[in-house]
Amino acid sequence: MLGVIVTMGSISEPPEVLGALIGGALVGTFFGILVSYGVVGPMGAYLTSFCEAESKYLECMRSGILAHVQGYAPAISVEFARKTLSGHDRPSFIELEDATSELAPA
Repeated sequence: MLGVIVTMGSISEPPEVLGALIGGALVGTFFGILVSYGVVGPMGAYLTSFCEAESKYLECMRSGILAHVQGYAPAISVEFARKTLSGHDRPSFIELEDATSELAPA
């Protein structure tokens, strides 16, 4: 945008000078578009998905702890926590049973 402002300020210059100024304005505009769509946009999308995944992880722990504090049995508390995860992240009931049976006290 600054290139356009400078070019408009020099509108009374000869065509050779105006051509260079307009070229600089176009290069600046295309570079800004490239950086915004090629770097900043994908970085923002990645950071958004990373923060959403982290918040889901914390929400899972919160619901499991709250269910346990409210007096539910440990297996039910784990089920409350499991249900907060999305379908592709959620372990099946059998996978969960296998993992927790290995942790049972001897």
